[in-house]
Amino acid sequence: MRTDLPPGWPTTIAEARALQERLCDEVVTTGGPEAPGLIAGVDVHVAERTGLTWAAVALVDGSGLELVESALAAVPTGFPYVPGYLSFREIPAVLAALSLLDRAPDLVMVDGQGIAHPRRLGIAAHLGVLLDVPTIGVAKSRLIGQHDEPACTKGSRVPLTHKGEIIGAVVRTRDGVSPLYVSVGHRIGLERAVELVLATTTRWRLPEPTRLADKLSRMHPV
Repeated sequence: MRTDLPPGWPTTIAEARALQERLCDEVVTTGGPEAPGLIAGVDVHVAERTGLTWAAVALVDGSGLELVESALAAVPTGFPYVPGYLSFREIPAVLAALSLLDRAPDLVMVDGQGIAHPRRLGIAAHLGVLLDVPTIGVAKSRLIGQHDEPACTKGSRVPLTHKGEIIGAVVRTRDGVSPLYVSVGHRIGLERAVELVLATTTRWRLPEPTRLADKLSRMHPV
C-alpha cells in the first residue's frame, strides 16, 4: 500500500475538480473483503489556530475489534475549506498517518463520504483509489441526496439517492440514534459496506474503527 502523496497535488478548485472528474471513473463499486483481518478507521480534524490538519488512524482486529495499532499525524493545511473538496484538504494528513503504521489494513473506514458526493469522489472514494484498498465512507451527516427516514431499530436502512441513482444507505446503527450515511468508497459493494459497518458497531453510534479514530484525532492542540 503506497502512502506517498501523488505528484502534482491540486492547489486550486479547478485542478481539484478536474482530478475528481478523472478519478471517479476508477472507483470500483463491487466486491469487498469477506473477513477483513485488520480494519483501519480514519478521522481528520483541522486546527485553525495552528494551521495544521491532524489525521488519526485506528487499526483494529476485524474479529474482536480490539485496537491493534494507532497513529496520529499533522501536516500544514494546504487547501481551503470548500464543501465537496475536503479530500484535498485532508488526504495529505491521512497518508502521513497511514505511513506510520507497521501493518497495512485490509479495509479502511473513513469518517466522510464515499461516492455520496456530487462528482462521486468523496474522501473515502478518493483515498481508496489512491491506496487501491477497499474503503467505506461512514459519514455523520448528509452531503447530497434524498432519503426516507429509516425505522428506529438497529440495522434499519433506506436508500440514499441522487438524480435517480442510489449513492449510499442511511443506516440506523443503534436503536433510536441518528442514522449514519454509508457509501461505497472503493473495491466494495454497498450491501457489503453496510454489513461491515453494522458488524463493527458495538454499543456506540459509530463503528469501532472510526469511533476510536475520532477520539484519537481530538488529542492535539487546537
